[in-house]
Amino acid sequence: MFSALVLSTVVIFVAELGDKSQLMAMTFATRYRARDVILGITAATAVVHLASVGIGYFIGASFERYQGPIAIAAGIAFLGFAAWTLRGDELTDEEAQKARKAKGSALLAVGLAFFLAELGDKTMLATITLAVRENWFGTWIGSTVGMVAADALAIGVGALLGRKLPERVIKYGAAAAFAIFGLVLIAEGAGWLG
Repeated sequence: MFSALVLSTVVIFVAELGDKSQLMAMTFATRYRARDVILGITAATAVVHLASVGIGYFIGASFERYQGPIAIAAGIAFLGFAAWTLRGDELTDEEAQKARKAKGSALLAVGLAFFLAELGDKTMLATITLAVRENWFGTWIGSTVGMVAADALAIGVGALLGRKLPERVIKYGAAAAFAIFGLVLIAEGAGWLG
């Protein structure tokens, strides 16, 4: 469980760097207290990632005899996540406007916005991919911690510097990390690594 927790924390933290969710977090933090934004993000992430690990666990248990091909497919998925990261993920003007004009409970507004934004996002897909092979509980906790930590970092840096993180460095670093994870999984699935 501990290795799944550490692995998923690192992978999801990297996946979240430069993601539109970080931009949403910074935008919400201009309207609400940072604590409320982080609590809303945590609640939404915990729910989405619990569903993600459920899907991943089911796939892993159903196809247990095919761990080699599953590892190769997961590796290819991570290479796809690397390409997705290089492509970029922008917060649209409409999404930024909604975050700025959100009214009512901060927890509800942030939680709902993040829940909807994360459905089908690369962090959700990465969590599913990890849960196929790793302990589901460790993956769930780790993926939630990784996402909240990345978004809290964005809020903190945004508050301190008043600007975005260096986007180009983050984009290439995150894409490289995804590519490395993908190549390692492919090598494991092909039997080249123990």
